[in-house]
Amino acid sequence: MEDSTGSNPQSPGFTEKLKSWLSWSWTYVCFLWFGMVLIMIYVLWSPLKLQETLTSASVFLNTLTPKFYVALTGTSSLISGLILIFEWWYFRKYGTSFIEQVSVSHLRPLLGGVESSSTTGLFSSVNGDAEPRPSVSECKVWRNPLNLFRGAEYNRYTWVTGKEPLTYYDMNLSAQDHQTFFTGDTQQLRPEDAVMQKAWRERNPQARIRAAYQAIEINHQCAAAYVLLAEEEATTITEAERLFKKALSIAGKDINLLVYIKRRLAMCARKLGRIKEAVKMMRDLMKEFPLLGMLNIHENLLEALLELQAYADVQAVLAKYDDISLPKSATICYTSALLKARAVSDKFSPEAASRRGLSTAEMNAVEAIHRAVEFNPHVPKYLLEMKSLILPPEHILKRGDSEAVAYAFFHLQHWKRAEGALNLLHCTWEGTFRIIPYPLEKGHLFYPYPGCTETADRELLPSFHEVSVYPKKELPFFILFTAGLCSFTAMLAMLTHQFPELMGVFAKAFFSTLFAPLGFFADKMESFMPSSFWHQLTRI
Repeated sequence: MEDSTGSNPQSPGFTEKLKSWLSWSWTYVCFLWFGMVLIMIYVLWSPLKLQETLTSASVFLNTLTPKFYVALTGTSSLISGLILIFEWWYFRKYGTSFIEQVSVSHLRPLLGGVESSSTTGLFSSVNGDAEPRPSVSECKVWRNPLNLFRGAEYNRYTWVTGKEPLTYYDMNLSAQDHQTFFTGDTQQLRPEDAVMQKAWRERNPQARIRAAYQAIEINHQCAAAYVLLAEEEATTITEAERLFKKALSIAGKDINLLVYIKRRLAMCARKLGRIKEAVKMMRDLMKEFPLLGMLNIHENLLEALLELQAYADVQAVLAKYDDISLPKSATICYTSALLKARAVSDKFSPEAASRRGLSTAEMNAVEAIHRAVEFNPHVPKYLLEMKSLILPPEHILKRGDSEAVAYAFFHLQHWKRAEGALNLLHCTWEGTFRIIPYPLEKGHLFYPYPGCTETADRELLPSFHEVSVYPKKELPFFILFTAGLCSFTAMLAMLTHQFPELMGVFAKAFFSTLFAPLGFFADKMESFMPSSFWHQLTRI
């Protein structure tokens, strides 16, 4: 069997060799084809009466009025301007050139190129273990640990502004999460579970709420239905807390339900100002279910402890979770930077530091800021209020703009509370980019910054938000080309309209100069080859 497979000319190895050979020979084939075209034009010059055709064409062009050339250049300028506008819009919306994308997608495979693998596995999972080089994409989408309540918070924003803060892609991910958390074994679904499984998939909020009530009518002990009502129908945090407590009382021994409900109850207590109670609930939850670290409950705990200004407790939590073998997040890195900045920021002065140099504590704070900025370079602009904040999405992309929005939304107040911390951040954060190698083929303290964050963030964040992009992309070649072409043809149209005779002389001189090498080549060929040889070829 192995021998027959190896001798098969259609085997993958033979196909790859054929493609590589075609790709290698393509350049030489093009040159050969171009040379043959030139020879054929010369050979058929007399039989096809190309000289007479060119003469008649030149006579026709000489009879055209300047208005024709004005119309020609003006139309060219208009078309290239429309292409420029479309290219610019497409680049602003999708972050790439439309012409370049079409060329890469359709022409490159025909020319024997290999498609880029940077977009493969865009939402693949990430292994948290430290490795010499990541073997999978770093662009996994994570559940936002501090996501807001739809009915009490997201919907209120929609009522006030008329804008939808959540994208359909983000809500669809949440529906999949809820189905996974709350439906359990699909082989033994109870009637109310089947209703709830359908409810999470409903796109219309009112349809989801009606399905939840239908599940409660089937079974008054359906805890998942009360969870949905607390998330989507409750218009205040107090009402949501009441529904979550009702769900907790009937949740039974379903671990997924218990963890989800207790966490949301702790978040309700935090939002209602009962912060010490929220901290106790979070600590108890982490002790009761220590193996659920992937839910990132410690990030909720860190935020609540910062609100209490219990910085020693914050440092204790960081000592446990800011470990080299554990996955990082903006909350971990920037909270660590905040604690170190807080120790020196109240007395920090850029002028004094430039004169005497940085002390050891100041150096540690600056290094912590550089570390945080390297992990997520989008956060400082939100903390420094150089970029407007929006409501955070329900899912985030680590190291992406969505994570930066989520972090700054909840932690900006903690940075403002630490006197001078934002000033220290303002003075030092941009120095990070002098440390990171460019281009970003390797990182400094972390893996190289992934190139897929922009695409994923555009799916997670609403369209009215301008997605932050790192590294800042240069304008594609085709935008610059169409801009130059539009400007050049517009200038030609204006000059032809103002100076028709002068531009006519210039055009004739330009084309005569352009075709001079071809005439020189033809003359050399005639002098090199005997006239009898060309005579025999033309007779053929």
